[in-house]
Amino acid sequence: MITSKQRAKLRGMASTEEDVAIVGKEGLTNIVIDSIREVLTARELIKIKVLNTCEESPREIADKLSEYFNAEVISVIGSKVVLYKKSNKKGIKHIEI
Repeated sequence: MITSKQRAKLRGMASTEEDVAIVGKEGLTNIVIDSIREVLTARELIKIKVLNTCEESPREIADKLSEYFNAEVISVIGSKVVLYKKSNKKGIKHIEI
């Protein structure tokens, strides 16, 4: 569990990041989930865009992804979802929170 100060820091860091995945009308397909898993492991902090054509709300998508990956939902604002998960992968730059 992260603190509100840590969450605020991560939210600020995510504001300058580009979307790394887009969830469309098909929802959370295996391809989307696999690509999010790879990027989350490599970057630790990711931003995802949920299109209006998706049947699920951005909050529902965030909750599902959080559960799938045991990640923290940093924010859900409009159609954007920000997730954080500390990676165990060696050789990457870890985010200090």
